[in-house]
Amino acid sequence: MKISGTKKAGIVIVGIIVFAIGFYSFKQDDKNFQIAKNLDIYYTLFRELNLFYVDDVEPNKLVKTSIDKMLESLDPYTNYIPEDDVEDFRFMTTGEYAGIGALISKQNGKIVISEPYEGFPAQKAGLRAGDILLEVAGKSTEKLSTEDVSNLLKGPASKPVTVKIQRYGQKKPMDIEIVREKIQIDPVPYYGMLDKETGYIRLSNFTVDCTERVKIALIELKEKKGAKMLVLDLRSNPGGLLMEAVRVSNLFISKGQEIVSTRGKVKQWDKVYKATENPVDTVMPIAVLVNRGSASASEIVAGAIQDLDRGIIIGTRTFGKGLVQTTRDLSYNAKLKITTAKYYIPSGRCIQALDYAHRNEDGSVGVVPDSLITKYTTKNGRIVFDGGGVVPDITVVDEPLSNLAVNLVTQSLIFDFATYFNSKTEKIASPEEYKITPEVYADFTQFVKNKDFKYESKTEEEMDNLLEVAKREKYYDISKDEFEKLKQKLGHNLEQDLEHFKTEISELLTDEVISRYYYQKGAIRASLRDDSDVKKALDLLSKPDGYAAIFDKGRIIKAN
Repeated sequence: MKISGTKKAGIVIVGIIVFAIGFYSFKQDDKNFQIAKNLDIYYTLFRELNLFYVDDVEPNKLVKTSIDKMLESLDPYTNYIPEDDVEDFRFMTTGEYAGIGALISKQNGKIVISEPYEGFPAQKAGLRAGDILLEVAGKSTEKLSTEDVSNLLKGPASKPVTVKIQRYGQKKPMDIEIVREKIQIDPVPYYGMLDKETGYIRLSNFTVDCTERVKIALIELKEKKGAKMLVLDLRSNPGGLLMEAVRVSNLFISKGQEIVSTRGKVKQWDKVYKATENPVDTVMPIAVLVNRGSASASEIVAGAIQDLDRGIIIGTRTFGKGLVQTTRDLSYNAKLKITTAKYYIPSGRCIQALDYAHRNEDGSVGVVPDSLITKYTTKNGRIVFDGGGVVPDITVVDEPLSNLAVNLVTQSLIFDFATYFNSKTEKIASPEEYKITPEVYADFTQFVKNKDFKYESKTEEEMDNLLEVAKREKYYDISKDEFEKLKQKLGHNLEQDLEHFKTEISELLTDEVISRYYYQKGAIRASLRDDSDVKKALDLLSKPDGYAAIFDKGRIIKAN
């Protein structure tokens, strides 16, 4: 007999209440009484809603919403994972799923292939970035979300799925059959030599066994390429598995050295994680690149390298996630990802930046205040601080993009031009050599002019805000002519702005165009040419005295 959604939800809630009341009978204390009391209130409220609310309610949706809102009040990392989302959660930790191997996005109301992974089914079947997905498995994508389309593309390995696409420059749609495969996203999308003596490894995620990929790359760079120095790129790496962070750190840190420890409410879960294997190298000069997008496991590696004075950290302050999550099984194959501890890097500091335990009156979360920030020391006696991510030894701040460049990206003009360019250009030079020529940029300028492209400069945005305030405070009418003249004077000229910001726009175009011919690896190779963090790393690594001076005792590492 099939149980309805309403009855199933009711059974689950009743089960929870029975457990809570039984628990209460053994533990006659106020806290357990409050649990039983509030669960009883929740059940009766849910029952009354279900019986008397004016419209039909969806029990599963109501329960999930209430759970999500409850957990949201704790921190962003404690999450309820229903059975339907378990596969997506598994992909986040393993990097593995069965599908076609391509990123999709919604652009101008259409579902578009934004990046086919090199060597995977989509690319092997001939799909290109820019192809519009009209149908998947005979189902129109017109009213579907990217999540819906993604679910249609996924399926059992070795089973085919047919997609109908519209390709730029072709009148008729095309049907393409793609045989799904088990997709394992490589956590090391690129490694190679920056010069004759400096190796480079980019690690994009801390998924299962990512350490093996880093180890293979490191050994090859040392033994086959002659690398005597290393740049480890953890920029925009959101983290992942704590044990993989320990193992990656262990490649550069001596066996037996503490790398990270965890402490929480359940004391028997407190643990110290040490390097348990023989390292690959403990003396090679290392520069670790980080930015605001480097979080969690990335911060463990960067923090351990810094605290043990094993290498230098370059870039911008990291995200500041010092919280550890554990997955617990729930009923009906659901899971709870729950924050169970904070982690502490070798100096003893926790780099958690946001204080979720003490929210503001409006519910917002503030950063850890200076009054609660504590001073610690690295192995060599350098001074570091907790409560704000990992602060680099050398800060390199990239110039922010202009509003024009941002709008060209967000309105898909850069992407669309690369699609147009790819449709009429069979091949280009290598990633290290290819550049946007004046002719190609002129073509792009005309391409943008032909589109319905609208944007405001930051100055114009601020001017609009000023006018709103002036009108609200009734100063606008007094100086209307002056306001309007100033607005006109500050107005942008598209053609002039395209020329003025030519350098940064050309860099964006270069990366996007190269990705169409050489995929992700090619785009990374190209981006390294003008990378300010990489240039700073090469400069410091090539100067032994300057590199060594960064580890001087008493040196203070603190954000400005």
